[in-house]
Amino acid sequence: MITIDGSKGEGGGQILRSSLALSAITGQPMRIKNVRGRRSKPGLLRQHLTALKATAEICGGYATGAELGSGEIGLKPGTIRGGTYEFSVGSAGSAMLVLQTVVPVLLFADNVSTVTVSGGTHNMASPPFDFFKECYEPALARMGYDIDAKINSWGFYPAGGGKVTVHVTPGSTRHTFHQTERGEETSRRLEAIVSNVKGKVAQRELETAGSALKIAEDDRRVTSRRSPGPGNVLIGRLDYDWGRSLFCHFGRRGVSAEEVAGNLVDNMQAYISSGAAIDEYLSDQLILPMALGSGGAFTTGQPSLHAQTHAEIIEHFTSRRVRFEKAGHEQYVCEV
Repeated sequence: MITIDGSKGEGGGQILRSSLALSAITGQPMRIKNVRGRRSKPGLLRQHLTALKATAEICGGYATGAELGSGEIGLKPGTIRGGTYEFSVGSAGSAMLVLQTVVPVLLFADNVSTVTVSGGTHNMASPPFDFFKECYEPALARMGYDIDAKINSWGFYPAGGGKVTVHVTPGSTRHTFHQTERGEETSRRLEAIVSNVKGKVAQRELETAGSALKIAEDDRRVTSRRSPGPGNVLIGRLDYDWGRSLFCHFGRRGVSAEEVAGNLVDNMQAYISSGAAIDEYLSDQLILPMALGSGGAFTTGQPSLHAQTHAEIIEHFTSRRVRFEKAGHEQYVCEV
């Protein structure tokens, strides 16, 4: 039995998600005490509860502490089974974070799977569908993992109501992920997505961010989406020889369009100036599939507490070691 203290490190939901996936894949029973111990509202929220129940169902396991607010949970895994699965967060909680828990598990199933999760597809403090599809999915493909994600309906916080389906094909061929050079920039673009929000907000976001980042007007666009509630997200895309980095900031009541744009600009400029190949957000998501596959190395910015905690969880369950070594003023090499 592996015991994890959920208040250590970043002390949030990543500890839960990684531990669940690794327990199911390695077949090692585990328990987590002090679930989300560093959060203002500790214990299981709906998206964490959904991830726990979904993982237990997929691996034919037995879960304990499966109730809202629970501060201690456990999983005794069984055999991972492919098939068709549907899960609902039951709120605007992030469907994408549930998928980031169960998709790695289904990659080790006995046959193909289709998993659909309903909830929020575009939430603050979690990766939106666009990141999952445009960055995470291609990176997995380079490692030999085969997934195909589709958005069925959009769901912004706090109304939710979104739905995403991922088709997962297990396979045995795994490739080393190696990306230490960024290469040449091939494009930079901005997209302001709105649902039930005045278009002027999006235009102000694009004007502010576009001017600061020197992005031509032809590479800025407003996209309207239908969803049950209002929503706004500003997305910046940077394409390089190696692939894409995607950044986003969400509009919300009391925050000006100019502030949303300014936050996005700060994040994108920090990444651009670092010279690193992989941005902070994608780097955090790569280390788990790399550890479960053939490893590798990439350059990134200073590792966040989130990434460091993720690395420690991986080392609890596997023989893999995740190391971050400084390689320059603003660059680190992550080696798995």
